[in-house]
Amino acid sequence: MAIEVVGGVYRERCLRPSWDQVYGSAGRAAEAIATMGTPVVLHSFLTDDAREAFEDRGALLGTLSVKGPRTDELVRFVYMHDLAVPRIYDAPKQGRGVLEVSAEKAVRFGMLDGDAKVHAKWAVYDPQNIREGRPFAENGSTAERLALVMNSFEAAHMAGMHGAHPSRSAPALAAEQNAEVVVVKMGAQGAYVWTASEQRQVPAYRTKRVWKIGSGDCFVGHFANAWMEGGLRPWEAADIASRATAYYCETQGFPTAEHLANHGTKPVSVSEAYRSGEPRQVYLAGPFFDLMQQWLVEQAVINLEDMGLKVFSPLHDVGLKGDRSTIAQKDLQALRDSQVMFAIADGVDPGTVFEVGYARALNKPVVVYSERHQGQESLTMLEGSGCVMCTNYATAIYSTLWEAAAL
Repeated sequence: MAIEVVGGVYRERCLRPSWDQVYGSAGRAAEAIATMGTPVVLHSFLTDDAREAFEDRGALLGTLSVKGPRTDELVRFVYMHDLAVPRIYDAPKQGRGVLEVSAEKAVRFGMLDGDAKVHAKWAVYDPQNIREGRPFAENGSTAERLALVMNSFEAAHMAGMHGAHPSRSAPALAAEQNAEVVVVKMGAQGAYVWTASEQRQVPAYRTKRVWKIGSGDCFVGHFANAWMEGGLRPWEAADIASRATAYYCETQGFPTAEHLANHGTKPVSVSEAYRSGEPRQVYLAGPFFDLMQQWLVEQAVINLEDMGLKVFSPLHDVGLKGDRSTIAQKDLQALRDSQVMFAIADGVDPGTVFEVGYARALNKPVVVYSERHQGQESLTMLEGSGCVMCTNYATAIYSTLWEAAAL
C-alpha cells in the first residue's frame, strides 16, 4: 500500500551553488521514499509543468504517482546561498484551499499555499514553520499512530518552552498532540527520539560536502518510510533517516536501499562538554576591507551563530580604528580564548594567514574556506599544517560546527 505524501511543491532557486528545480517539502520527501522502492502518491497544488516534472520522475522510478488540483503558479524560494534565508515569491495571501487525504499511511507537511487535512492510521507530521507551526489536529486531521518531526527550536516553541531541551519539549508535545513518537533534530547532536517507553539519541553523520536545501524534507521522508513501511522502531527509523540525509547532503541525490547500505559515513563526534551546553567560541578570520568582504563576514557570523556557536569577529568586536598594537593584542587574545577558527582565505590576506598560523601553533582546529585558491601554492602552508580545507561555503560552516562539537 502506498504512502500518501501531502504538502507543498515549490520552485527552488539557489544562486551559489547553482540550483533551479521544482521540489518543495512534499515533492522531495515523496521522491526520497519512491527512490527507496516504496510506492508513493504525492498530493499538492501543481502547475502543468510541475505535474509533468513529477510524472516524468514517476515514470523513471516506477513507484511515484501524482494527484492534486491545478494552479497557475508555484510559490518560489530564492536563495543567495544554501544557508541563506530565502526570499519567497508568489505565496497566495488567502491560500489555494485544503487538500484532504484519507490513507493507511500518510506524511503531512505544513504548507505556504494552502492546507492539508489528513485522516490516517499512521501519520508523520512536520509543521514546517519555525514560529507558527500548527498542531496536527488543529485543522481536523486525525491519526491512530502519530509521529511528529521538527527541529529543537520548533519543538520548544510549539511546546511553549523556549530554549528547552527535547527531553522536556518532546513529552509535552506528545501529550498535547496525542503523538506516539516525537523526533527532535538537534544539529551536530543528531536527533532525540521520544516514545513513552524509550528515549534514544541517534547521531548526525559527517559528510565531505554539505548541500543544505531540503535536507529536513529528506529526513522526514526516510523516517516515515522506515517507520511506517519498514516497521522499524522509531530510533532505528531516525538513524536510517540521518544516514540518508547525510547521503543527500553529500550528493544532492536520493539513495536507493543499496546506496544507503554501501555509503560509508561516520557519526559526528560530540564531546560531553558540548552536550552539556558549554559554549564554543569561533574566531572568524578573514579580510574585511571592502563591502563584499564585509558582507561575507556578516553572513558567516549569522550562520555560525545560527549553529549555536559564539563568534568573535575582529570586524564586529574590535573594528577598524585604533592603535594597531592594541588591535592586534585584542585579536590575539580572542584567538587564544577561542576553541576553533573559521578562516576566509579568498584574497590570501596576510593578516588572515598570520592568524591561521598562530592558531595552528596553538593546536587549535582551523577550517579554511576558499573558492578561488584551493590547490594553489598560496595555500600550501594552510593545507600542509592540517587545516580543514573547504571550497564550498555551507560545508565550511558545518565543518566548523563539527570541529567545535568534538572539543
